[in-house]
Amino acid sequence: MVQHIAEVWHVLLLERIDMTWEETIEYIRDKPDFTKLVEKAYFDKNLELNVSRFGESEEYLETLNIFKKYAPQAKTILDVGCGNGVSTINFALKGYTVTALEPDSSSTVGAGAIKILKDRLKLNNIEIYEAFAEDINLPDNIFDIVYVRQAMHHANNLNAFVSECVRVLKPRGLLLTVRDHVITSESDKELFFQKHLLHKFYGGENAFKALEYRKALSNAGAIVKIELKHYDSVLNYFPETKEQINSLRIKNLRKQKSKFKKKLGLFSEIPFSWELYKIISGFKPLDEKYIPGRMHSYITLKR
Repeated sequence: MVQHIAEVWHVLLLERIDMTWEETIEYIRDKPDFTKLVEKAYFDKNLELNVSRFGESEEYLETLNIFKKYAPQAKTILDVGCGNGVSTINFALKGYTVTALEPDSSSTVGAGAIKILKDRLKLNNIEIYEAFAEDINLPDNIFDIVYVRQAMHHANNLNAFVSECVRVLKPRGLLLTVRDHVITSESDKELFFQKHLLHKFYGGENAFKALEYRKALSNAGAIVKIELKHYDSVLNYFPETKEQINSLRIKNLRKQKSKFKKKLGLFSEIPFSWELYKIISGFKPLDEKYIPGRMHSYITLKR
Protein backbone atom coordinates (compact mmCIF):
# COMPACT_ATOMS: atom_id res chain seq x y z
CA MET A 1 0.00 0.00 0.00
CA VAL A 2 2.78 2.45 0.99
CA GLN A 3 4.73 1.58 -2.16
CA HIS A 4 1.63 2.14 -4.29
CA ILE A 5 1.04 5.57 -2.75
CA ALA A 6 4.68 6.47 -3.38
CA GLU A 7 4.32 5.46 -7.03
CA VAL A 8 1.16 7.54 -7.41
CA TRP A 9 2.85 10.50 -5.79
CA HIS A 10 5.81 10.19 -8.17
CA VAL A 11 3.39 10.36 -11.10
CA LEU A 12 1.73 13.44 -9.61
CA LEU A 13 5.02 15.25 -9.26
CA LEU A 14 5.68 14.67 -12.94
CA GLU A 15 2.15 15.80 -13.87
CA ARG A 16 2.07 18.95 -11.73
CA ILE A 17 -0.56 21.28 -13.19
CA ASP A 18 -1.97 24.62 -12.00
CA MET A 19 -5.73 23.98 -11.81
CA THR A 20 -8.82 25.31 -10.09
CA TRP A 21 -10.54 23.08 -7.55
CA GLU A 22 -13.27 22.26 -10.06
CA GLU A 23 -10.72 21.37 -12.76
CA THR A 24 -8.83 19.20 -10.29
CA ILE A 25 -11.89 17.11 -9.45
CA GLU A 26 -12.91 16.76 -13.08
CA TYR A 27 -9.36 15.67 -13.91
CA ILE A 28 -8.99 12.98 -11.22
CA ARG A 29 -12.38 11.41 -12.01
CA ASP A 30 -10.85 9.87 -15.13
CA LYS A 31 -7.69 8.62 -13.41
CA PRO A 32 -7.73 4.99 -12.14
CA ASP A 33 -5.29 5.87 -9.34
CA PHE A 34 -7.92 8.18 -7.84
CA THR A 35 -10.96 5.89 -8.08
CA LYS A 36 -11.07 5.19 -4.35
CA LEU A 37 -10.49 8.84 -3.42
CA VAL A 38 -13.31 9.97 -5.73
CA GLU A 39 -15.65 7.48 -4.08
CA LYS A 40 -14.67 8.12 -0.45
CA ALA A 41 -14.52 11.91 -0.80
CA TYR A 42 -17.88 12.09 -2.62
CA PHE A 43 -16.46 13.54 -5.84
CA ASP A 44 -18.34 11.33 -8.28
CA LYS A 45 -19.93 12.95 -11.33
CA ASN A 46 -23.22 11.37 -10.22
CA LEU A 47 -24.33 13.92 -7.62
CA GLU A 48 -27.10 11.78 -6.17
CA LEU A 49 -24.66 8.90 -5.70
CA ASN A 50 -22.43 11.18 -3.63
CA VAL A 51 -25.41 12.14 -1.47
CA SER A 52 -26.44 8.55 -0.85
CA ARG A 53 -22.88 7.48 -0.02
CA PHE A 54 -22.48 10.28 2.50
CA GLY A 55 -25.90 9.57 3.99
CA GLU A 56 -24.89 5.96 4.63
CA SER A 57 -21.47 6.80 6.06
CA GLU A 58 -20.39 6.29 9.67
CA GLU A 59 -19.27 9.91 9.69
CA TYR A 60 -22.75 11.22 8.87
CA LEU A 61 -24.44 8.93 11.39
CA GLU A 62 -22.05 10.16 14.08
CA THR A 63 -22.79 13.76 13.08
CA LEU A 64 -26.51 13.15 13.62
CA ASN A 65 -25.74 11.64 17.03
CA ILE A 66 -23.91 14.83 18.00
CA PHE A 67 -26.83 16.94 16.78
CA LYS A 68 -29.24 14.90 18.88
CA LYS A 69 -27.05 15.16 21.98
CA TYR A 70 -26.10 18.85 21.85
CA ALA A 71 -28.98 20.38 19.87
CA PRO A 72 -31.95 18.00 20.20
CA GLN A 73 -34.54 20.69 19.41
CA ALA A 74 -32.67 22.15 16.44
CA LYS A 75 -34.57 22.93 13.27
CA THR A 76 -32.26 25.28 11.35
CA ILE A 77 -28.73 24.60 10.07
CA LEU A 78 -26.17 26.77 8.35
CA ASP A 79 -23.92 24.47 6.32
CA VAL A 80 -20.66 26.38 5.77
CA GLY A 81 -18.36 25.58 2.86
CA CYS A 82 -20.65 22.77 1.81
CA GLY A 83 -19.13 22.02 -1.59
CA ASN A 84 -21.33 19.86 -3.79
CA GLY A 85 -23.97 19.58 -1.08
CA VAL A 86 -23.66 16.03 0.27
CA SER A 87 -24.28 17.27 3.81
CA THR A 88 -26.79 19.99 2.89
CA ILE A 89 -29.02 17.57 0.99
CA ASN A 90 -28.88 14.88 3.67
CA PHE A 91 -29.77 17.39 6.40
CA ALA A 92 -32.69 18.62 4.31
CA LEU A 93 -33.87 15.06 3.73
CA LYS A 94 -33.87 14.64 7.52
CA GLY A 95 -36.29 17.58 7.80
CA TYR A 96 -33.93 20.36 8.83
CA THR A 97 -34.27 23.79 7.23
CA VAL A 98 -30.82 24.26 5.71
CA THR A 99 -28.96 27.32 4.50
CA ALA A 100 -26.04 26.34 2.27
CA LEU A 101 -23.06 28.71 2.21
CA GLU A 102 -20.58 27.96 -0.57
CA PRO A 103 -18.34 30.43 -2.44
CA ASP A 104 -17.71 28.16 -5.45
CA SER A 105 -20.51 28.49 -8.01
CA SER A 106 -19.65 25.41 -10.08
CA SER A 107 -22.05 22.56 -10.80
CA THR A 108 -19.26 20.06 -10.08
CA VAL A 109 -18.05 20.95 -6.58
CA GLY A 110 -20.03 24.05 -5.62
CA ALA A 111 -23.34 25.83 -5.23
CA GLY A 112 -24.41 24.88 -8.74
CA ALA A 113 -24.38 21.22 -7.75
CA ILE A 114 -26.59 21.97 -4.73
CA LYS A 115 -29.07 23.83 -6.93
CA ILE A 116 -29.27 20.85 -9.28
CA LEU A 117 -29.92 18.46 -6.41
CA LYS A 118 -32.39 20.79 -4.72
CA ASP A 119 -34.47 21.00 -7.90
CA ARG A 120 -34.13 17.34 -8.77
CA LEU A 121 -35.22 16.20 -5.32
CA LYS A 122 -37.83 18.97 -4.97
CA LEU A 123 -36.44 20.18 -1.64
CA ASN A 124 -38.06 23.45 -0.56
CA ASN A 125 -36.24 23.59 2.78
CA ILE A 126 -32.89 24.72 1.32
CA GLU A 127 -31.58 28.24 0.70
CA ILE A 128 -28.29 28.72 -1.13
CA TYR A 129 -25.85 31.63 -0.71
CA GLU A 130 -22.63 32.02 -2.67
CA ALA A 131 -20.27 33.64 -0.19
CA PHE A 132 -17.19 33.08 1.95
CA ALA A 133 -17.61 32.36 5.64
CA GLU A 134 -15.67 35.52 6.51
CA ASP A 135 -18.54 37.53 5.05
CA ILE A 136 -21.84 35.88 5.96
CA ASN A 137 -24.43 38.49 5.01
CA LEU A 138 -27.13 37.14 7.34
CA PRO A 139 -28.65 38.42 10.63
CA ASP A 140 -27.31 37.60 14.09
CA ASN A 141 -28.61 34.71 16.21
CA ILE A 142 -30.74 32.88 13.63
CA PHE A 143 -29.42 29.30 13.41
CA ASP A 144 -29.70 26.42 15.86
CA ILE A 145 -26.66 24.69 14.33
CA VAL A 146 -23.71 25.88 12.29
CA TYR A 147 -22.01 22.93 10.65
CA VAL A 148 -18.58 23.32 9.06
CA ARG A 149 -17.17 20.25 7.32
CA GLN A 150 -13.59 20.38 6.04
CA ALA A 151 -13.78 24.15 5.60
CA MET A 152 -12.40 25.97 8.65
CA HIS A 153 -8.79 25.16 7.70
CA HIS A 154 -9.37 26.90 4.35
CA ALA A 155 -10.09 30.22 6.08
CA ASN A 156 -8.47 33.30 4.58
CA ASN A 157 -8.80 34.82 8.05
CA LEU A 158 -9.39 32.20 10.74
CA ASN A 159 -10.65 34.62 13.40
CA ALA A 160 -13.08 36.32 11.02
CA PHE A 161 -14.28 32.95 9.70
CA VAL A 162 -15.06 31.62 13.17
CA SER A 163 -16.50 34.91 14.45
CA GLU A 164 -19.04 34.99 11.63
CA CYS A 165 -20.06 31.39 12.27
CA VAL A 166 -20.64 32.14 15.94
CA ARG A 167 -22.39 35.46 15.26
CA VAL A 168 -25.22 33.88 13.29
CA LEU A 169 -25.76 31.16 15.92
CA LYS A 170 -28.51 31.46 18.49
CA PRO A 171 -27.31 31.66 22.12
CA ARG A 172 -26.29 28.14 23.26
CA GLY A 173 -26.45 27.06 19.62
CA LEU A 174 -24.17 24.27 18.39
CA LEU A 175 -21.13 25.00 16.22
CA LEU A 176 -19.75 21.71 14.93
CA THR A 177 -16.53 21.95 12.92
CA VAL A 178 -15.49 18.66 11.35
CA ARG A 179 -12.31 17.24 9.82
CA ASP A 180 -9.96 20.21 9.98
CA HIS A 181 -6.27 19.68 9.30
CA VAL A 182 -3.94 20.16 12.27
CA ILE A 183 -0.19 20.68 12.22
CA THR A 184 2.49 20.88 14.91
CA SER A 185 4.82 23.29 13.10
CA GLU A 186 5.39 25.03 9.77
CA SER A 187 7.72 22.20 8.70
CA ASP A 188 4.89 19.82 9.53
CA LYS A 189 2.64 21.87 7.24
CA GLU A 190 5.11 21.56 4.37
CA LEU A 191 5.22 17.79 4.83
CA PHE A 192 1.41 17.74 4.81
CA PHE A 193 1.36 19.68 1.54
CA GLN A 194 3.83 17.24 0.00
CA LYS A 195 1.79 14.20 1.00
CA HIS A 196 -1.65 15.57 0.10
CA LEU A 197 -2.68 13.93 -3.17
CA LEU A 198 -4.49 16.97 -4.60
CA HIS A 199 -2.58 19.97 -3.27
CA LYS A 200 -0.05 19.78 -6.11
CA PHE A 201 -2.86 20.34 -8.59
CA TYR A 202 -4.68 23.33 -7.15
CA GLY A 203 -2.55 24.52 -4.21
CA GLY A 204 -5.55 25.23 -2.02
CA GLU A 205 -4.88 23.16 1.08
CA ASN A 206 -4.10 24.66 4.46
CA ALA A 207 -3.79 23.73 8.12
CA PHE A 208 -3.48 25.40 11.52
CA LYS A 209 -2.18 24.40 14.92
CA ALA A 210 -4.78 23.01 17.34
CA LEU A 211 -4.20 25.95 19.68
CA GLU A 212 -5.01 28.38 16.87
CA TYR A 213 -8.38 26.72 16.28
CA ARG A 214 -9.21 26.70 20.00
CA LYS A 215 -8.21 30.34 20.44
CA ALA A 216 -10.27 31.45 17.44
CA LEU A 217 -13.32 29.59 18.76
CA SER A 218 -12.94 30.94 22.29
CA ASN A 219 -12.30 34.53 21.13
CA ALA A 220 -15.43 34.38 18.98
CA GLY A 221 -17.59 33.49 21.99
CA ALA A 222 -17.81 29.71 21.65
CA ILE A 223 -17.22 27.23 24.44
CA VAL A 224 -15.22 24.22 23.27
CA LYS A 225 -17.00 21.27 24.85
CA ILE A 226 -14.89 18.59 23.17
CA GLU A 227 -11.86 18.63 20.90
CA LEU A 228 -11.94 15.34 19.03
CA LYS A 229 -8.45 14.37 17.94
CA HIS A 230 -7.63 12.21 14.95
CA TYR A 231 -8.13 8.79 16.54
CA ASP A 232 -10.90 9.89 18.91
CA SER A 233 -13.78 9.73 16.46
CA VAL A 234 -14.90 8.31 13.14
CA LEU A 235 -15.60 11.94 12.20
CA ASN A 236 -11.86 12.32 11.74
CA TYR A 237 -10.46 8.98 10.67
CA PHE A 238 -13.26 8.17 8.18
CA PRO A 239 -13.14 6.51 5.62
CA GLU A 240 -11.26 4.10 7.86
CA THR A 241 -13.63 2.18 10.10
CA LYS A 242 -13.63 1.59 13.84
CA GLU A 243 -12.60 -1.98 13.14
CA GLN A 244 -9.62 -0.89 11.05
CA ILE A 245 -8.50 1.59 13.69
CA ASN A 246 -8.80 -1.04 16.40
CA SER A 247 -6.76 -3.47 14.28
CA LEU A 248 -4.09 -0.82 13.88
CA ARG A 249 -4.07 -0.26 17.63
CA ILE A 250 -3.57 -3.97 18.29
CA LYS A 251 -0.88 -4.27 15.61
CA ASN A 252 1.13 -1.34 17.01
CA LEU A 253 0.75 -2.65 20.55
CA ARG A 254 2.03 -6.10 19.62
CA LYS A 255 4.93 -4.63 17.66
CA GLN A 256 6.01 -2.43 20.57
CA LYS A 257 5.67 -5.25 23.11
CA SER A 258 7.88 -7.42 20.94
CA LYS A 259 10.54 -4.69 20.84
CA PHE A 260 10.19 -4.25 24.59
CA LYS A 261 10.80 -7.94 25.28
CA LYS A 262 13.80 -8.11 22.96
CA LYS A 263 15.32 -5.05 24.56
CA LEU A 264 14.85 -6.07 28.20
CA GLY A 265 14.95 -9.85 27.93
CA LEU A 266 14.06 -11.53 31.23
CA PHE A 267 13.55 -8.15 32.89
CA SER A 268 10.47 -7.72 30.74
CA GLU A 269 8.77 -10.36 32.89
CA ILE A 270 9.03 -8.22 36.02
CA PRO A 271 5.52 -7.19 37.17
CA PHE A 272 4.50 -3.73 36.02
CA SER A 273 7.63 -3.33 33.86
CA TRP A 274 5.51 -2.89 30.71
CA GLU A 275 3.35 -0.24 32.37
CA LEU A 276 6.45 1.57 33.60
CA TYR A 277 8.02 1.38 30.15
CA LYS A 278 4.93 2.97 28.56
CA ILE A 279 5.08 5.86 31.03
CA ILE A 280 8.82 6.46 30.57
CA SER A 281 8.80 6.09 26.78
CA GLY A 282 5.50 7.88 26.23
CA PHE A 283 4.36 5.05 23.97
CA LYS A 284 0.82 5.21 22.58
CA PRO A 285 -0.66 2.46 20.39
CA LEU A 286 -2.17 5.21 18.27
CA ASP A 287 -0.20 8.44 18.08
CA GLU A 288 -1.52 11.20 15.83
CA LYS A 289 1.70 13.21 15.96
CA TYR A 290 3.02 11.03 13.15
CA ILE A 291 0.25 12.23 10.82
CA PRO A 292 1.00 15.65 9.30
CA GLY A 293 -2.29 17.40 8.60
CA ARG A 294 -4.19 15.06 10.91
CA MET A 295 -7.89 15.72 11.43
CA HIS A 296 -9.54 17.35 14.46
CA SER A 297 -13.20 18.18 15.05
CA TYR A 298 -14.65 20.64 17.57
CA ILE A 299 -17.97 20.43 19.38
CA THR A 300 -18.69 23.93 20.65
CA LEU A 301 -21.62 25.91 22.04
CA LYS A 302 -22.18 29.64 21.75
CA ARG A 303 -21.99 31.44 25.08
